[in-house]
Amino acid sequence: MHGISNCDTIKKAKKWLLDQGIECHFRDYKKQPPAAQELRQWGLIVGWEALLNKRGTSWRKLPEEVQSSVTEENVFALLCDNPSMIKRPFLVVQDGTHIDAFVGFKPEQYAAIFKL
Repeated sequence: MHGISNCDTIKKAKKWLLDQGIECHFRDYKKQPPAAQELRQWGLIVGWEALLNKRGTSWRKLPEEVQSSVTEENVFALLCDNPSMIKRPFLVVQDGTHIDAFVGFKPEQYAAIFKL
């Protein structure tokens, strides 16, 4: 799981996983920000729009001309410079060689992911 330690949604997701007995490795965006190439790979899995958190204060603080000019070509550099704008949690699940990823947290979503 990737996110920011003090995020309430991250805390809820981690608690849900713990309550279900599911182990998870956590990576804090603030301490270990993803590189642009890693973000591009995530974007291929979930779509770049899903990675961009437009509800947070970091997004709202951007000038409108920056907000309106975000595209697939420049979003990953923006997210590298502002890891708080990466939607969270970003959950990566690997089953053998198959890797899948999910953005956000809802208990019913996680129950479906982990077939509970």
